[in-house]
Amino acid sequence: MPEEEHVVAGPPLAVLGGLPGGPRVEQLLERAVGAAPGRLAVASLTYAELDRASTRFALALRERGIGRGDVVALPMALDRRFAIGFFGIAKAGAVSALVNPLLREEALAHVLALCEAKTAFVTEGQHRVLAAVRDRLPALENVFLLGEGTETGLSSMDDLIAAAPEATLPEPTAGPDDLACLQFTSGTTGPAKAVRLSHRNLTVNAAQTAWCHRLSADSVLVNHLPTFHLMHLTIGVTVSARHVLCPGDDLLGAVATADAEGGTHFYSLPVRLARLAARPELPSLRVPSLQAILSGGSAMPPSATDTLSAAFGVPVVQGFGLAETAPSTHLGSLDRPKTGSSGPPVPGTSARVVDLDTGVPLGPGANGEIQVRGPQLMLGYLGRDRDEDLPGGWLATGDVGHHDEDGYLFVVDRIKDVFKCDNWLVTPSEIEKVLSRHPGVADCVVLDLPHEFSGAVAHAVVVPSADPATTEELASFVNTRLPYYEHLHGVHLVDSVHRSPTGKVQRRDLREQLMAKTRR
Repeated sequence: MPEEEHVVAGPPLAVLGGLPGGPRVEQLLERAVGAAPGRLAVASLTYAELDRASTRFALALRERGIGRGDVVALPMALDRRFAIGFFGIAKAGAVSALVNPLLREEALAHVLALCEAKTAFVTEGQHRVLAAVRDRLPALENVFLLGEGTETGLSSMDDLIAAAPEATLPEPTAGPDDLACLQFTSGTTGPAKAVRLSHRNLTVNAAQTAWCHRLSADSVLVNHLPTFHLMHLTIGVTVSARHVLCPGDDLLGAVATADAEGGTHFYSLPVRLARLAARPELPSLRVPSLQAILSGGSAMPPSATDTLSAAFGVPVVQGFGLAETAPSTHLGSLDRPKTGSSGPPVPGTSARVVDLDTGVPLGPGANGEIQVRGPQLMLGYLGRDRDEDLPGGWLATGDVGHHDEDGYLFVVDRIKDVFKCDNWLVTPSEIEKVLSRHPGVADCVVLDLPHEFSGAVAHAVVVPSADPATTEELASFVNTRLPYYEHLHGVHLVDSVHRSPTGKVQRRDLREQLMAKTRR
């Protein structure tokens, strides 16, 4: 059969109609201001206020010599200032490096060094982490606070905006295919890589997602995630919708906010939604305005999906994508949702599944590696050529799954050793590096085991040294040095770790043994 017969294609891009796709990201905001300047955009900011604040921020950056191509690190905090910062950096012609505010010292130093940021905005907690590694970042010249924090002695974004000069912002000379931002993702065995995304990558994917989620100017997006993922900002601005922020992990409080604010689309993590489905208060919860509950990044438990859908009377869907795809390639259908599926490809996107050994495309129902192609695919990793990362225009995702006869994607496994905990990508080798520093460890392997709410959590298999430590001490040693999603949930002492003749750990066998042990 011809290779293309095994390709599953989404609708043509033409279905997006009047949704913008292809301009620079700040032009999304310009269009929204023109359409509804007084409408609330993000939190308490109207579109006109967001536009003015981001312009003044851009002027403040320009005054400090920051312009086209310069990298500015911006924390993905669930704060209205993230929106101001992202659009302001774009208006200045600079590049955003979007940094997870939960990173600990080693990971934070790595991403800031990798992107060679000369200027960084940080949360107050992030500033304390940065202080421990600042001497390892000679390129980092300026550090500012994203929000308030008088104890740091740093100027804040608000300070810069207030002191910005009164001037007209020059038109950027960059085009839609120039670099807009850097996002960071874990590799198969090493530290994070920087993904280069263009303005067109971001705006096209925002339009694709807005169309699939049926967003309009009347939509109210309720954001109940631990950090600000860029897609939730851009999809709302694409249609001039309102964006409500729900910081913290209060499940019932977020549902109450959705009800009070007339929320139409509720975005949260699979782990949080699974916990919501298990709450005894669920039968009494009501959000009459709600149209859909949406999640992504890791699998939603099917039972939680069905429970929430029945309780709220709306589709509960998930999607599939990566940082490399800006991020969405598949989104659950609101018309014909299928429990356990990530839905069909988004408009303008193709997908195929190939045999893990031969690379030959497979038909419906056959599991293999998921590969994707579309206008939202990255420019390539920082420091690498795009053709090297996307041979023939296809991105090999490293995930295993299949399409059904209707073209819906089902993700069933991962090729890579990495796994996701609470939507965060975890690289076991990074945890192993920390654990191996303890004098009580002679050898160690970190594995993921299934978890009811988080999807998967880290467990360690440890060969003790001549100076052994307790399992509690070893877990504490790691957990005080890494973010919560990389914490060890169990440490298991063994006499030796079986390896292949080439020195590779037989992870699948070891995982099965560990799962059998933990079930006893």
